[in-house]
Amino acid sequence: MFEEAQYFAPVETRDDGTVEVQLATTHPGFADPVYRARRNAIAGLAVGYVPGTPIPTAEYTEQEHKVWALVSRELAVKHRVYATAEYLDATERLELPRDRIPQLQEVGELLQPLTGFRYIPAAGLVPLREFYGVLADGFFHSTQYIRHHSTPLYTPEPDVIHEVIGHANALASDRYARLYRLAGSAARRVESDRALEFVSKVFWFTLEFGVMTDRDELRAYGAGILSSYGEIEEFRRMDIRPLDIAAMGTTQYDITKYQDVLFRAESLEHLEDMVGDFWATCDDDSIARLTADAR
Repeated sequence: MFEEAQYFAPVETRDDGTVEVQLATTHPGFADPVYRARRNAIAGLAVGYVPGTPIPTAEYTEQEHKVWALVSRELAVKHRVYATAEYLDATERLELPRDRIPQLQEVGELLQPLTGFRYIPAAGLVPLREFYGVLADGFFHSTQYIRHHSTPLYTPEPDVIHEVIGHANALASDRYARLYRLAGSAARRVESDRALEFVSKVFWFTLEFGVMTDRDELRAYGAGILSSYGEIEEFRRMDIRPLDIAAMGTTQYDITKYQDVLFRAESLEHLEDMVGDFWATCDDDSIARLTADAR
């Protein structure tokens, strides 16, 4: 199992049909029975989802909407300083609500006329081949829960803020959306788990934690940075390396802390030419050669 599996709390469906999310004892919401019940109910919506039907509505509380409003407001300020122009333009195209959590069905209805992308609810961990593969068809797996109100600016796992503010805004860009689709096609094309892991690591260091030279300074386009209140202030201090497919596909990372190694594209065109072309053409043999070259 790849490291992304640690990203989500395990979800169990019991014999009686009830769904339970197993939160770690260190999770901010572990000792909050109300939050845990909400997490179970929201996970149950995804477990019961039938593909092709409208996404079930999550009945968010006023407190949860306040968390979204606070984080959305704070991130918008930081995006003006640290986000790429392409991401900012896409954010204006999408026009997500800032005072309430949008439903995933609503997000898909906003995205589809722009780039064709729609959302699929996820209760927890989605197998890598499935998660990446459906990107080729314009689908993005997303959680629906939101972080605990006691730590609105921190989450130990990807919540709806990460999935929507981070990814949906990027997916509103024709150019970024094309890269997501190419990553999905690559995940479907490769056959071995080793090659799939390589593809996923390139995704991690680009569309999750990518940075590039934009308007003569280092700016972020990766959803993981742009949805993190703390990390967005720190990424310019990290070990910034040139964009390199072999290095990205073989570099280990720790998801439990800020990423200390990042790869810089010189421009969006550079990202498209190098990473886009890799995803468009890679197969098991070409990835095996890249892996051997990186040793």
